[in-house]
Amino acid sequence: MRKLKYILIVLSFGLILLSCMEVAKSDVSKSEHKKPNIILIMTDDQGYGDLASLGSPYVKTPNLDKFYNESVRFTDFHVDPSCSPTRSALLTGNYSARAGVWHTIGGRSLL
Repeated sequence: MRKLKYILIVLSFGLILLSCMEVAKSDVSKSEHKKPNIILIMTDDQGYGDLASLGSPYVKTPNLDKFYNESVRFTDFHVDPSCSPTRSALLTGNYSARAGVWHTIGGRSLL
């Protein structure tokens, strides 16, 4: 009886030690968890068709076209008609009305 109790204690202790050991991870799994490289470009007074990659025959934008072709695009977006409310929404993470900035003149002190 005493021998069985000793064996159970040793086995339990061994299982606890095995469960605490960190399993070695391969290099493949480490490369899958890289942080994304995010570049946000916010322009002022730019329409949807003002880039050459979106069909503008007048403006040549080769560097932005390269970004456009290699990146993820968000095509369902909502912005305010002037830049201050849009910037306040971007900086605070809230809608511009919640941030208290409705247009360029009013709410300027909040920016």
